[in-house]
Amino acid sequence: MDEDSFWQLIEECRPVGDDPDADLLADALTARLSRGHLSEITGFAEILSHALYRLDRREFGADLSGDAFLYTRAAVVAEGRAVYERVLADPALFAPYAGDLVWAEALLYVPDRAHEHLTGEQWDRATRYSYESYTNKEGWS
Repeated sequence: MDEDSFWQLIEECRPVGDDPDADLLADALTARLSRGHLSEITGFAEILSHALYRLDRREFGADLSGDAFLYTRAAVVAEGRAVYERVLADPALFAPYAGDLVWAEALLYVPDRAHEHLTGEQWDRATRYSYESYTNKEGWS
């Protein structure tokens, strides 16, 4: 999976109606990835982690707890590529996510759930980039 495929999958799986915590999106992504190949799941995990890592910067999360910062970054990703890129370009656009605690925690578990559904086993995964809050040293320097 490449970055374009990742964002296309997000768009295709986003529900039409209200999805306040991106639970419906996460369910749709899990179902879609579960019908594919293991390489798609690992590719999705890599790109998701990198996207979250890129948002792990002081100007976005200086006043948030680690979990709140992670879940709000996931909410930005859940909004799709256009919103994600606008937020990266203008940190002020992150404020509504942080201020209103807009979260998408379920998005974080998509690769694990899809892997378990596909293989029947839990996934002890590691990605190139950590999505955990405050791990992007360059973003916090």
